[in-house]
Amino acid sequence: MTDGIATSPDPARLAELVEKLRTHNAQLEQALESRIVIEQAKGILAERYRMDIGQAFELLRRAARSQRVRIHELAARVVSSPRTPSAVELEMVRGRALRGPFPAPSPDAVH
Repeated sequence: MTDGIATSPDPARLAELVEKLRTHNAQLEQALESRIVIEQAKGILAERYRMDIGQAFELLRRAARSQRVRIHELAARVVSSPRTPSAVELEMVRGRALRGPFPAPSPDAVH
């Protein structure tokens, strides 16, 4: 507003803003989809190995890191197959050999 008179917005500026918002929205949607897959994988691993969700995430994180893959990629493999990926099984064995068994589930863990 200039001197009490409304001015119309600059179309180029609006187009730029719309494009930024579309890009940001797409990034948020991708992050949400990735997070959903990771949450599903945590639940599957927790069930398969009778561990709490925090332990399942740690297992998934360590397995992804040791195999140098993105956690989302490994989580997608966990979710898409009835068999646990070898990277996760290897980390279970490696984790038990090097650090002992995963810590006991906390008393407030959801089973």
